[in-house]
Amino acid sequence: MNICVYCGSNPGKTSRYSESVTHLAQTLSSAGHDLIYGGGRLGLMRVIADEMLAAGRHVTGVMPKGLFQSELVHQGLSELIEVSSMPERKAEMIRLSDAFIALPGGFGTLEEISEVLSYAQLGLHQKPIAFFNINGFYDPLIAWVKQAIQEGFIPAGQEGLFINTDSPLELVEQLAYYRQPEKVNKWQELEA
Repeated sequence: MNICVYCGSNPGKTSRYSESVTHLAQTLSSAGHDLIYGGGRLGLMRVIADEMLAAGRHVTGVMPKGLFQSELVHQGLSELIEVSSMPERKAEMIRLSDAFIALPGGFGTLEEISEVLSYAQLGLHQKPIAFFNINGFYDPLIAWVKQAIQEGFIPAGQEGLFINTDSPLELVEQLAYYRQPEKVNKWQELEA
């Protein structure tokens, strides 16, 4: 599968984040998966890309044209796709990917994983979505989802739209388990 990973361009305050992402990359690589990500060379973005490349996997970065001129782009990728804007970047990453993982990150990571969750809720795709919950990073968000369900803002049962784990092996196994052939690729229909 082509696995889309959303993550921070910062490494976080503890080495546990980088160590866990390294282990995840090794587990993804061992399972034969390739990486789709934002194309950056900093923080957790670099960790996952470098580990996947070192394992001989195909790593595709998707970067808006304006960011190509900066020092943010990873120079050693298997493939770098240039797009014209951030919305186009997100759409291309969704189009190319078979599953999605959110690593710890900031506003951009939250926005990207929220978008694919919203599309799944609307039935626009059936691709698995996961939070790699290193060090309980996503516990407050999971608590918010439960609160939103309890208060009637998210339908009951929709916490099942995503996988939540801190185990690389469990995450990769769950992605494979929940990967279902799409009956109708509504995302591609919308792009047509």
